Amino acid sequence: MSSLTGARRSLGGPIVRVAVALSLAFATLAIAVGYWGVVRAPELTRSPYDAAVIAASRSVPRGRILDRTGKVLARNKKDANGELYRVYAGPAISPVVGYASPRYGRAGLERAYDAELSGLAGDPLRDPFRKFGSDPYDPKDLTLSLSFDLQRAAARALGDQRGAVVMLDPRTGEILALVSNPSFDANAVTDPTTAQKAFKALLADPSEPLLPRATLGRYVPGSVFKIVTAIAGLGSGAVTPKTTYPEQPGAEKDGLVVDGYTIHDGHHPETGSRALGLVGATEVSCNIWYSLTGLATGGDALTEYARRMGFDAPLPFDLPTAVSQVTGGGGAAPGGFQDDVELANAAYGQGETFVTPLQMALVAATIADHGTLMKPHLVTAMTGDNGTRTLGPERMANVISAADAQAITVAMQQAVEGKLGGQFTTGAKVPGVPTAGKSGTAELGGTGEPHSWFIGFAPADAPTIAIAVLVEKGGRGAEAAAPIAGDLMTRYLKMDLP
Repeated sequence: MSSLTGARRSLGGPIVRVAVALSLAFATLAIAVGYWGVVRAPELTRSPYDAAVIAASRSVPRGRILDRTGKVLARNKKDANGELYRVYAGPAISPVVGYASPRYGRAGLERAYDAELSGLAGDPLRDPFRKFGSDPYDPKDLTLSLSFDLQRAAARALGDQRGAVVMLDPRTGEILALVSNPSFDANAVTDPTTAQKAFKALLADPSEPLLPRATLGRYVPGSVFKIVTAIAGLGSGAVTPKTTYPEQPGAEKDGLVVDGYTIHDGHHPETGSRALGLVGATEVSCNIWYSLTGLATGGDALTEYARRMGFDAPLPFDLPTAVSQVTGGGGAAPGGFQDDVELANAAYGQGETFVTPLQMALVAATIADHGTLMKPHLVTAMTGDNGTRTLGPERMANVISAADAQAITVAMQQAVEGKLGGQFTTGAKVPGVPTAGKSGTAELGGTGEPHSWFIGFAPADAPTIAIAVLVEKGGRGAEAAAPIAGDLMTRYLKMDLP
């Protein structure tokens, strides 16, 4: 009897442990089911990798995509066999809207909002099993902040030059034009009769027309980055608008020596022996003043203020974005810089600094909106059978004070309208309207032409439009980017957009 009792006792321990383990396992499973089925369900039903989303994208009539005026940018059409395929308004919007093809998948907004367009982005809390049933959710029409007319005008302004244009309302963050060139015809990719040949040709094209340069292209910024340095210098208190450097006038001629490395400028002898402040240095795009300001500001502050505007991380945006960087990082100096030489070069937009055109448009927008950066966005509304959901403006960051932003605005206006500044921003001035901006000539090394840049906004005293223009290997900023920006801002201010 005692041996039987002992055996029962010896079995009791393992049974209890197994029971506890099974209870914990079922509890964990229940939590996981609740988490993925309820908490994460809205995200999963919108994922382009979701099996139901993929299946619906091939068989369900998709919602339309409209510009801000109601112009249809993407819609459905039936082929000779009665099968649905997508048609688009033209190559100007292809890098933004993308394509939806049963053979080649989805890109652009067709991919980012696939669940909404195909009708699977319903309310999983109210009806968690419906997406697995026979009836899809209500497909949504997307309304964009984009102006098709402005988008097409920007594409025409670039012509056959490789580059990008970003235009936005700095007060709301609404993207008005987002152009990448060269572009492609999404209709050729989705038309069943041309798809295979067209897509093969696009993949083989060395100009990379499928690359959305405005959001995923990374470029040396050159002197347009000086506005970031000005933001960091003034915002951190390292400099004021009146800060001058005694070594700057002489360094215009002989160069500025930083740890044995010489930084040259010398392209504006008109300044003579005059010590420059923020306005004068911005007007003539003085590398020496900005290098000294970068050193005075320090690597930590320069990267911190850049991060406030979205550097060092993908931007919160409707489409994927490449990461803009002030430095490659990994250095022992503050901010991750290798040394003061890299910091001094980064301060005027060279070194290891790489940016996207969208990122530089946000830099201009920060100054235009008095130091506040609004979150950039393309989709403003989604409309289905149950009504319209609007997506309003959202503040992204308070970057600097309104007073500091105003000081930089004055400097940028002088860079466009000043006697000396106008030589560096030829064509950027909007006739009859106060205009602020900064050009950039991004040296690439070797004998090739530099990238041509311009960022700016208008009217300078009450901005409603901010812009960034990049022309790959377009030469000086005044030669290519600045006149494109001036023409497009002029066009926008004459338009009566809703």
